[in-house]
Amino acid sequence: MLDPEPEGPVPSPAARLRAVLEAPGIAVVPGCHDAMGARLIARAGLPAAFLSGYAVSAARLGLPDAGLISYREMLDAGREVCAASPIPVIGDADTGFGNPVNVRRTIAGYHQAGFACVMIEDQVFPKRCGFAQGLEVAPREEALMRLRAALDARDAIRKAGGDLLVIGRTDSRAAVGLDEALWRAQAFAELGADIVYFEAPQSTQEMEALHRVTGATPTMLAQVEKPGRPFLAPKQAEAIGYDILLLGVTLLNVVIRAQQDALALMAQGQHPGPDRLLPFDELYDRVGFNAYYEMERRYAR
Repeated sequence: MLDPEPEGPVPSPAARLRAVLEAPGIAVVPGCHDAMGARLIARAGLPAAFLSGYAVSAARLGLPDAGLISYREMLDAGREVCAASPIPVIGDADTGFGNPVNVRRTIAGYHQAGFACVMIEDQVFPKRCGFAQGLEVAPREEALMRLRAALDARDAIRKAGGDLLVIGRTDSRAAVGLDEALWRAQAFAELGADIVYFEAPQSTQEMEALHRVTGATPTMLAQVEKPGRPFLAPKQAEAIGYDILLLGVTLLNVVIRAQQDALALMAQGQHPGPDRLLPFDELYDRVGFNAYYEMERRYAR
C-alpha cells in the first residue's frame, strides 16, 4: 500500500514470475508466512516468495502442517502477503481443499488474492507436510483429475484476460516409490502443468531422472534442513536442470530460533544485547514508518 506508485502498465504477478523462469540461472525462492517476510525477501533482492502452508499453519495457528489449516485461513494470509509483496508470490494450495470442484474454487480464489502461481499436490485429503509420518497419496486417476481441474481453472482465468501459473506436485516418492513419482511427474508435465515439483528426491541421480521425464517443463527443487536429505547449492541444482530452488521453511526456522534464544535470556532476567537486535531506526524503517511519513507529507497542506 505504501510502495511508490508505478509508472506505466504493471505486468501481472504471473507475467513477472514467468519472466523469472525465463531469465538465466536458477531462482532462489524463500518461503514466508506473513507480509513482513515477503517484504524482506523482496528487499534482499530475491525474485519471488512462496507462501508456505507449513509456515502459515505454524505461525498463525501454532499447529503442524497436517491438514488442519483451512482454505479460508490460507486465503486470508495470501491476500495480506500478496498485497504487501512487490515480487510475485507462489501459493501453497495443498490438495485444493477437497474434490475437483473445490480445487477450481481454490485456484480462482488464489488468483483473486493476487498470487502469481498456485501449487496443487497429489496427497490424500487431509494432507500433511512432505516429510511427516504417515504420508499417503491419492490414486493416479484422482491425482490427475485434481490437477486437470486446477489447469481448467487456470485456463478459464486466462480466457477471461487474467493470468496464473500452476505447479503440479507429487509426494509419491516417499509414499510409494521412485517409479511412481517419475510416472506422475511425467504425467503432470504432459497434462500441462507450468512447473513440476517432485517432493523428496533421495539423490542427485533421482533429480536427474526427473528431468529426463519432464522435458522442457520448468521444475522446482525444495531444500529442507533435515538430516538425510540432499542439500544442494543453487549452482548444483541449476546444473541438474532446476529452474526454482525453494527454501520453504528456512525463514520460519530462523525466526523460531531467534525468538527462543531471546526468550531464554528474558526468562533468566537478562535482555538480548545489541548484537541480537536491529538498531531502533532500522526497525522503525523496516516496519514502514518512513514510507508512511513520506506518503503523509504528499497530502499535507
